[in-house]
Amino acid sequence: MDNSKTFWLPEKASTFVDTVDPAFDLYLWISIFFFGLIVILITVFTVKYLRRRPDQLATAQITHNLTLELSWTIIPLIIVMGLFFLGMKGYLHMRVAPSGYMQVNVKAQKWSWGFEYPSGAINDTLVVPVNTPVKLVMTSRDVLHSFYIAAFRTKADVIPNRYHALWFQATRTGIFPVQCTQYCGTNHSYMLTAVKVVEQEAYNEWLATASDPGKGKTPAEFGAILYQKRGCSACHSVDGSKAVGPSWKGLFGRQENCGAGGMIMVDEAYIRESMMVPTAKVVMGYQPVMPIFKGVLSEREIVALIEYIKTLK
Repeated sequence: MDNSKTFWLPEKASTFVDTVDPAFDLYLWISIFFFGLIVILITVFTVKYLRRRPDQLATAQITHNLTLELSWTIIPLIIVMGLFFLGMKGYLHMRVAPSGYMQVNVKAQKWSWGFEYPSGAINDTLVVPVNTPVKLVMTSRDVLHSFYIAAFRTKADVIPNRYHALWFQATRTGIFPVQCTQYCGTNHSYMLTAVKVVEQEAYNEWLATASDPGKGKTPAEFGAILYQKRGCSACHSVDGSKAVGPSWKGLFGRQENCGAGGMIMVDEAYIRESMMVPTAKVVMGYQPVMPIFKGVLSEREIVALIEYIKTLK
């Protein structure tokens, strides 16, 4: 059991916790206090001024009370301005990364995350060293998404054709869930990944391997790795089950009905075209929602994915 969790908030794993959690507690207790005060006053006044008999005269109307009016104006103003200052200070801190940060580029698409490192490594899970500032520069390839790490108390929208950034510094090792908190279509709830925080030495070892995941592997074996890392698994199954896109099991060499495009043979040319121009020939029964991979996949990766599909008999 993680003792860092509370009733209201998840585990604590970043430097932002010391800013966000006290602010949350302050807002919560202020809300509870005023809610309780209002309920008590409503109850007291309801009982005190209850009309007890039909012929009871109404209490004389009070025109105003200057002290009361100033109190309920000035006190809330002071509280709100204090909360604004606290929130703005925390917001600015969370938006400006410190010097010496490590940058990772993030690409969102329906329905997966991709993380690109300066070394050229690409992964579907964000791997970072502990106690190191990490800046994420994010963009979307299709619709609006939102990148949220609850344990780090950080979140930012990921917008098409724009770059948005956030940063964090993990304070302990572990695996922490990442969620998309902006509804982005059919498989929105499955757009999950994680941040894996490791020691610096372990991170260096992982990065050296991840920079060339196809090293020492056959094209088909490399393709199986890319199936996960490039987000293909979000829409295509390999066991024959129907998903957002056609299953890859038994796909190669099969005849498919593309409606107005007629019957086509699934060969190397068709698979390549489907990656580069997904809307060119859409199989009947499926929506044209596949993102364009032109300029995203290298020739080596395209060949590897095709060879992997061939093995799924």
